[in-house]
Amino acid sequence: METIQIETEFIKLDSLLKFAALVGTGGEAKYAIQEGMVKVNGEVCTMRGKKICPGDTVEFAANVLKVEKR
Repeated sequence: METIQIETEFIKLDSLLKFAALVGTGGEAKYAIQEGMVKVNGEVCTMRGKKICPGDTVEFAANVLKVEKR
Protein backbone atom coordinates (compact mmCIF):
# COMPACT_ATOMS: atom_id res chain seq x y z
CA MET A 1 0.00 0.00 0.00
CA GLU A 2 1.30 3.40 -1.01
CA THR A 3 0.43 6.56 0.91
CA ILE A 4 -0.50 9.67 -1.05
CA GLN A 5 -0.51 12.95 0.85
CA ILE A 6 -2.73 15.81 -0.27
CA GLU A 7 -2.87 19.36 1.03
CA THR A 8 -6.50 20.02 0.06
CA GLU A 9 -9.75 18.70 1.55
CA PHE A 10 -10.18 16.28 -1.36
CA ILE A 11 -8.80 15.31 -4.77
CA LYS A 12 -10.88 14.10 -7.70
CA LEU A 13 -10.41 10.46 -8.62
CA ASP A 14 -9.05 11.08 -12.12
CA SER A 15 -6.60 13.65 -10.76
CA LEU A 16 -5.44 11.23 -8.08
CA LEU A 17 -4.57 8.58 -10.67
CA LYS A 18 -2.48 11.14 -12.57
CA PHE A 19 -0.91 12.57 -9.39
CA ALA A 20 0.15 9.08 -8.29
CA ALA A 21 1.57 8.41 -11.80
CA LEU A 22 -0.66 5.36 -12.30
CA VAL A 23 -1.78 6.78 -15.65
CA GLY A 24 -0.01 9.11 -18.05
CA THR A 25 -2.92 11.28 -19.17
CA GLY A 26 -6.37 12.38 -18.16
CA GLY A 27 -7.76 10.35 -21.05
CA GLU A 28 -6.21 7.18 -19.66
CA ALA A 29 -7.68 7.95 -16.23
CA LYS A 30 -11.12 8.60 -17.74
CA TYR A 31 -11.02 5.30 -19.66
CA ALA A 32 -9.88 3.24 -16.67
CA ILE A 33 -12.58 4.73 -14.43
CA GLN A 34 -15.40 4.38 -16.99
CA GLU A 35 -14.43 0.75 -17.66
CA GLY A 36 -14.80 -0.11 -13.96
CA MET A 37 -11.10 -0.77 -13.41
CA VAL A 38 -10.86 1.43 -10.30
CA LYS A 39 -12.13 0.71 -6.79
CA VAL A 40 -12.71 3.29 -4.07
CA ASN A 41 -12.94 1.89 -0.54
CA GLY A 42 -13.38 -1.61 -1.97
CA GLU A 43 -16.19 -0.78 -4.41
CA VAL A 44 -15.97 -0.20 -8.16
CA CYS A 45 -16.33 3.50 -8.94
CA THR A 46 -17.20 4.83 -12.40
CA MET A 47 -17.41 8.52 -11.45
CA ARG A 48 -14.19 10.23 -12.52
CA GLY A 49 -15.06 13.35 -10.53
CA LYS A 50 -15.57 11.38 -7.29
CA LYS A 51 -14.11 13.31 -4.37
CA ILE A 52 -11.39 11.29 -2.67
CA CYS A 53 -10.82 12.45 0.91
CA PRO A 54 -8.16 11.64 3.49
CA GLY A 55 -8.81 8.13 4.81
CA ASP A 56 -10.06 6.79 1.47
CA THR A 57 -8.39 3.88 -0.31
CA VAL A 58 -8.13 3.61 -4.10
CA GLU A 59 -7.21 0.42 -5.97
CA PHE A 60 -6.07 0.32 -9.60
CA ALA A 61 -3.90 -2.11 -11.59
CA ALA A 62 -2.56 -3.98 -8.54
CA ASN A 63 -1.78 -0.68 -6.79
CA VAL A 64 -3.42 0.34 -3.52
CA LEU A 65 -3.32 4.01 -2.54
CA LYS A 66 -4.16 5.34 0.91
CA VAL A 67 -4.94 9.06 0.90
CA GLU A 68 -3.79 11.15 3.86
CA LYS A 69 -3.87 14.85 4.71
CA ARG A 70 -0.45 16.50 4.69
